[in-house]
Amino acid sequence: MGRSGSVISAPTAVMVAAYELKNASNWWDQIDESPLWQDRLYHILAALFGIVSIVALVQLIRIQLRVPEYGWTTQKVFHFLNFVVNGVRSLIFVFRREIQKLKPEIVQHVLLDMPSLAFFTTYALLVLFWAEIYYQARAASTDGLRPSFVTINAVVYAVQVKFLAYCFTLSPGKWEGLKLDSFYEEANSVS
Repeated sequence: MGRSGSVISAPTAVMVAAYELKNASNWWDQIDESPLWQDRLYHILAALFGIVSIVALVQLIRIQLRVPEYGWTTQKVFHFLNFVVNGVRSLIFVFRREIQKLKPEIVQHVLLDMPSLAFFTTYALLVLFWAEIYYQARAASTDGLRPSFVTINAVVYAVQVKFLAYCFTLSPGKWEGLKLDSFYEEANSVS
């Protein structure tokens, strides 16, 4: 029973609960629309990517000091790529507002999406590293692994470059309609 002695019906209780839940979710909209919160979150992300970048650089230096005679091994290249990818992402988060002002808009997409391609290369290299270990443990030939790695990466980069070249040839009104963000997310997740 309610305060006045009346019984609250089930549909009314559900509507009240739904209304309260709707109002409870407004906090995210307030944060999402707040430039202060956005700046804070992007600076936190920049710091986290910066830390990962520094850790990768420290690992690279440690490995180089321990075994300088081996040159650029797969492990060293992996740490170097992690340093570059995460360092660039950190800088993108720091200079996010300036990047958003760049014209034409396609330049923004290039700057924001190139780290994703380098990330793909970094973790394709990790797969190559483990494939080499697996093949060597089975005493199998690893001759085809590195050319496959290079070919796969060349195809992924060629597709991206071809798409960007196509976008550069379009007038701004046309390529904005392509919804580049969703295309890049799909293309990078497939690649």
